[in-house]
Amino acid sequence: MNNELPRSARPCTRCHPRSWPAAAAALLAALPVSADFRPLDDRDMGHITGQAGVTIELETKLDIGRLSWRDEGTLSVNDLSLSGHDGAVLDNLQITLDIAGDGEVLEHGFSEIARRASAGLLDASDPDVADALARYSVAGEFGKQFNSGDLVIHLGAVHTGDPTSLDDYLKAIDFQLEVGSLQTEGSGGSTTLFSDVLLKGYVGPTDLVIRNGGDATRTLSNGNVVSGSELQLDTHFEVTDGSLNWDVADLIFIFNFAAVGIEGLQIHNRRGDDTLGHFGMAHATARFSRGTSAASGKEGLSIHDVEFRADIDMPVFRIGPESIGSVSFIDFAITDTTLMVYGH
Repeated sequence: MNNELPRSARPCTRCHPRSWPAAAAALLAALPVSADFRPLDDRDMGHITGQAGVTIELETKLDIGRLSWRDEGTLSVNDLSLSGHDGAVLDNLQITLDIAGDGEVLEHGFSEIARRASAGLLDASDPDVADALARYSVAGEFGKQFNSGDLVIHLGAVHTGDPTSLDDYLKAIDFQLEVGSLQTEGSGGSTTLFSDVLLKGYVGPTDLVIRNGGDATRTLSNGNVVSGSELQLDTHFEVTDGSLNWDVADLIFIFNFAAVGIEGLQIHNRRGDDTLGHFGMAHATARFSRGTSAASGKEGLSIHDVEFRADIDMPVFRIGPESIGSVSFIDFAITDTTLMVYGH
C-alpha cells in the first residue's frame, strides 16, 4: 500500500517554518551590502561624546499661594507668581545640559556674543564685545573650559532676534516676579516684612555648574574648609521696573527701614567704573558646597565667593505716605562674602 501523500497535499518546502532560516539566509546573502561596519577607536568615541548633550525648550508660569518655613513660629511667602511681562507665559527659554569631557569648552556667560563678534556680526571695538571676545575665546571655540565630569547647565534664549543686535539679545527673555507679602507669624500675631512686591525685567545668560571635585577639599581665606565638589551660580539680569512696600526689615543687617515704599525700581549696570563685560546688566555669582566652619567647627552649607555688582535706582522713595525724593547707588558691590549655614 502506498502511504505517500499526493503532491498537492504535501507541505511546501518554500513555506514550511523549518525552511525559513535557510530562506532568510539566502535572501540576505543575495541583497547588496552598502554599510561599512568598523570598530570605533578612542579618538572616534571622543568626537561622538563631545557632541552629546540635552537641550530643553521651556515655557512656564509659576504660581504659589503660600510657601512656609515652620520653626517655633512661621515665615511665609504669600501669593508668589513668576511669569513673563504682564502675566504672560514665561517663554523663549532654552536650557542646555552637558557633562564635560576633560578640557571640553562649553557654552557659558556671553560666549554667544564672542561667537558673533568673531563672525563679524558685532562691532568688536565695543568695549563689552571686546571683553567677551577675549574672555570666551578658547582654542578656536567659544565658552569656558571644564573638567571631566562637570555638569554644565546653561540658560539662554531660543530666539534672540537680529544676530547683529545686542539689544535683541539682551531682551530676549523677559520676566515678571510678584510676591503678595512676606510674613512672620507666632503666638502673638503676625508681622508683614514686605508686601506688594513687583519686579519686571530681563534675564541674561545664566549658568549652573556642578563641579566634579571628587573628595578634594580646599581652605578659604577665612579658614573654612569646603568641598571641591560644588554648585557654581553665575547670572546676569536687569530689573527695568519694580515696586515694593518695605514694612519691617533690615538692609544687610545694618539699616532698619519701616514704612518705606519704593516705586520705579531699576537694577542694572550702566554707570560708574564697574560696567565692563556686563552689557548693562547686574551680575551675581556664588558657590555652594558642604563646608566646616573654622570659627565654630560646625558642618553645614557653605555659600562662598559671593559677588553682586549693580547700579540701583529708586526714583520714588517714600517714608510713610510722602516721597523724600530719589535714591540711587552707583557701583554697588558686595564682595568677599562667605556664609556658613547650619541648624541649631
